Amino acid sequence: MTSPTIGLSRSKGGGTRLTPLLRLLILTQLAFNLGFFAVLPFLAEHLGRAVGMAGWLVGFVLGLRTFSQQGLFVVGGALADRYGIRPVVLTGCALRIAGFAWLGFARETWAVIGSVLLIGFAAALFSPAVESEVARQAVESEQTGGGSRTRVLALFTVAGQAGAFLGPLLGALLLAVDFRAVCLAGAGIFVLVLVGHARLLPQRIPGRERTRVKGGTRAMLRNRRFLGLCCAYGAYLLAYNQLYLALPAEVERATGSQAALAWLFALSSLLVVTAQLPVTRWAAARLTPRRSMLAGLLLIAVGFLTVAAGRTGTTGLLPAAGFVVLLTLGQMLVAPVARAWVPDFADEGRLGLYMGALSSASGLVVLLGGAATGTLLDAGLPSAVPWLALAAVPATATVLLPRR
Repeated sequence: MTSPTIGLSRSKGGGTRLTPLLRLLILTQLAFNLGFFAVLPFLAEHLGRAVGMAGWLVGFVLGLRTFSQQGLFVVGGALADRYGIRPVVLTGCALRIAGFAWLGFARETWAVIGSVLLIGFAAALFSPAVESEVARQAVESEQTGGGSRTRVLALFTVAGQAGAFLGPLLGALLLAVDFRAVCLAGAGIFVLVLVGHARLLPQRIPGRERTRVKGGTRAMLRNRRFLGLCCAYGAYLLAYNQLYLALPAEVERATGSQAALAWLFALSSLLVVTAQLPVTRWAAARLTPRRSMLAGLLLIAVGFLTVAAGRTGTTGLLPAAGFVVLLTLGQMLVAPVARAWVPDFADEGRLGLYMGALSSASGLVVLLGGAATGTLLDAGLPSAVPWLALAAVPATATVLLPRR
């Protein structure tokens, strides 16, 4: 098999044209999120009602899922540096298939936790492998005059959000059957991804040198600017995870059911799909990476305050919709810039390790913050208190952003 051309090439019109491998990796992100978000938005309600978990335990399980995924990204990134992306991606897809199938039949707490851990670890393998390769090629393109690396990573984000937009709609349709059908459909999507990548993903990618698994971690842990970026990104991810923990509680409070959740998730994804690239172009022309992330974190904080200030019940879903819009705008300013910034901190040949560490540190923040948020939501406090506490997280994180 002839390997796909690597990187970006210049089109005759002077713009940039994605090469076959980059197109494959970007479509991979779409497929990953399509399968994943067909299941995740409905997991909290399933755990609470069908499995009978307490609120704090639901929050802990959702945080555990994020930690087993984001927290172990550093392992997947190091393995991708050592062995290349193909074996790591294929193994991750196989584990995701097994995890979704297991979750569909799990009824005991231990089984739910086991399946959730497997689902998370699967992504810890394939996601940093794909993300680091996209970032590496984006940097190469920028260095050779092929366009901004942030724009390539924004396109990667758009593809992921397209999957996140379609996934909940697919899940909502299948939920009319039962939650097991949703899980099996998610597994089926990853079967297709596995088969496609076994055929199309090249064995070796020119320009990607393999490195030893050991080494590099000590230097990374001494890099204070990179660690500051990790913590700020973790605050963003904790805020983003409230789409699946605090937002369902707010929707139920406002309407008496969670039927509107799928449409709010769709609103978020549709905003990214339609506005991510224009927002990225606007921010790149006017903002440094630090200022872009600063603006995004502050927008997210305002989104939480919107719900805290509007919880009278008279406006229905408007505070929740406002939160989704502001959170999504903040995401568009934070997520692509953070990934595009990582190569500036990474040692030679260690981009997978650093990309993985970015997600691992943020996964730890979500694990701890998820359980705390679940406790706040169940504590019987005044309704605005959890949202005020959550608003403080991204606002405080702005002081952790690297100065250069």
